[in-house]
Amino acid sequence: MKIVVAIGGNALGNNPQEQKEIVKNTAKNLVDFVQQGFDLIIVHGNGPQVGMINNGFDLAHKADEHSPVVDFPECGAMSQGYIGYDLQNAIGNELTKRKMSQKVASIITQTIVDQNDPAFKNPTKPIGSFLSKAEAEKMVETNHWDIKEDAGRGWRRVIASPRPVDIVEKEIIKTMIAAGFITISTGGGGIPVVNDNNTLKGVAAVIDKDFAAAKVAELVDADKLIILTAVEQVAINYNKPDQQTFANLTLDQLNGYIKDGQFAPGSMLPKVEAAMSFVKNTQGRPAIIGSLDKAGAVIKGESGTLIKN
Repeated sequence: MKIVVAIGGNALGNNPQEQKEIVKNTAKNLVDFVQQGFDLIIVHGNGPQVGMINNGFDLAHKADEHSPVVDFPECGAMSQGYIGYDLQNAIGNELTKRKMSQKVASIITQTIVDQNDPAFKNPTKPIGSFLSKAEAEKMVETNHWDIKEDAGRGWRRVIASPRPVDIVEKEIIKTMIAAGFITISTGGGGIPVVNDNNTLKGVAAVIDKDFAAAKVAELVDADKLIILTAVEQVAINYNKPDQQTFANLTLDQLNGYIKDGQFAPGSMLPKVEAAMSFVKNTQGRPAIIGSLDKAGAVIKGESGTLIKN
């Protein structure tokens, strides 16, 4: 049975030292899936990590204008390699500890987006460091950045967050799965590319990793999509006295809660919508949203929220 597991970039720490320690526990949770007999495909976020990389280049450029400004697709690629290394290293060590024969590998992955996606007309995702108005105007002129003022704190670059359409390396991912590899792909949602007259070109955008995981799960014909996060179950009235959590939810129920504004746009909403997308596009295969710390219980059906038709 094939499962795609999505883990958030925030679940991997905020700096290299934190990440090296946290992935050791993450690896234990992920190898539990393998020990249960599942073919495991991992998709991870990269929010803190790609921000760290992007800020590093921004600060270097501020200190020395000859230091290059490195655009977001390249920063995304660096984050894929950096996180992929830590994950496959920790998972490999955990496999060795348990005397398991499986191998793990990560792949730098490009995700095709539609250049006519409405998100490109209204970029809203702030990235990089704060700029003065003069610095912002210079970046607009020299690098054609979209810049917005950020709550009185300064000016920041904003980029679009389009939906994934296809995965360029999908056949390679399928081959790796068929060969028995634990496969890490589509980190941070993948490096966004558009097809311009049969030429793939990287674009400054960020793809939500949960939507990307749902797309990967759909393309590799996965039996189940599992989105691991910081909470045990999907909840309504979150953090309020009348909070209610759910072990099971249907698409109709979720549509109603979305209409009522129950899920935060930058947090639970994309997870719920991605899970719903997988269920719809696979004619009812299940998706589960649960806690990374309770991954073992999630796979046994003892924790998490099961989303079904």
